[in-house]
Amino acid sequence: MSQLTISDFPKDITDRVDTPCYLISEDVIRRNCELLDSVQKRTGARILLAMKAFALPKVFPLISRYLQGVCASGPIEAQMGREEFGREVHTYSPAFTKKQMECTIAFSDHIVFNSVSQWHAHREAIAASGRNIEVGLRVNPGHAEVEVDLYNPCLPGSRFGVNPEDLEGVDLTGISGLHFHAMCEQNSDVLTRVLAGFEKRYGHLIPQMKWINFGGGHHITRSDYDVELLCETISDFRKRHNGIQVYLEPGEAVVLNAGVFVTQVLDVIHNGVDIAIADSSAETHMPDVLAMPYRPVLIGAGQAGEFANDCKIGCISCLAGDFIGTYSFPEKPKIGDRLVFTDMALYSFVKNTNFNGVELPDITVFSLEKGTLEVVRRFGYEDYKNRLS
Repeated sequence: MSQLTISDFPKDITDRVDTPCYLISEDVIRRNCELLDSVQKRTGARILLAMKAFALPKVFPLISRYLQGVCASGPIEAQMGREEFGREVHTYSPAFTKKQMECTIAFSDHIVFNSVSQWHAHREAIAASGRNIEVGLRVNPGHAEVEVDLYNPCLPGSRFGVNPEDLEGVDLTGISGLHFHAMCEQNSDVLTRVLAGFEKRYGHLIPQMKWINFGGGHHITRSDYDVELLCETISDFRKRHNGIQVYLEPGEAVVLNAGVFVTQVLDVIHNGVDIAIADSSAETHMPDVLAMPYRPVLIGAGQAGEFANDCKIGCISCLAGDFIGTYSFPEKPKIGDRLVFTDMALYSFVKNTNFNGVELPDITVFSLEKGTLEVVRRFGYEDYKNRLS
């Protein structure tokens, strides 16, 4: 299993990097990919990396040894996937402009549309390109168990996916597959229920298709994930439907536990509670902490009240709520202490910003097995300026 251990990110590594820093382990990524590859081999499914969760070309050669390609959320991700990953590129967006479609066509093997009207708007351009592009439609499976509404694509009024009534009387000639996505960090038992909803609503269309894409949100490399049930579910589905090709698009599962965020305490103040000010920002460097919201694990610290010294970890932007969370420590944090937050490879540097002119963290990749430590990217003033002028 890929479950993180402290030995994956030893102190002699986290102490060597400049802060703030996203620190990525090639070794953990490889372990994750080996598990994902075992699912491919057992089921015949093809697994893609969701670039919206993780897009670091430095480790694409490693991931591409195991996974079949990438799924992109638009033309820019598609171009990176084609140029840097070099395998299949599947692209979906709720809508494309004509210019975006031109780029998407140039770099994609599959294009998934969100509506019949979008397909009709762009199908002539796809046909005229001369490229062998397979076209799919995203559908709404009518069932989801995502607890946070912000991340639930199947809520009433959702903008994602075609409903059964939208397809009544529609000639689907030219459509190769159906795509659904209704999960977020969930286990395979949820997939079985989502899949049942999908088959109930669209089962009559499956015989016309070459492939079905089960989307993302599959937390396959989590320590308590039921891989056996996943494999049974995929294999049984394929048997029911004459060996149809199945795709999965996990993002987090590829890099789960493969990254930490290293930051340093700049100051310690007291305002009713102890507050440590770090040289980083939840708002700019780990935005999902505020958006999800969630409280990331801090190595060596516990829940509030678990140890003798509670302390809020505050950050350097002007946002009043720019706190990572409240933690307890065996000893009070002091200036110069390093704080190491876990599971920070995913949805971190792909979403970070320069709000407030806060500097972006370094991106550093290491491998204990190979004995390597490399700063892949260091950001500065020009990166900030070039985004704005």
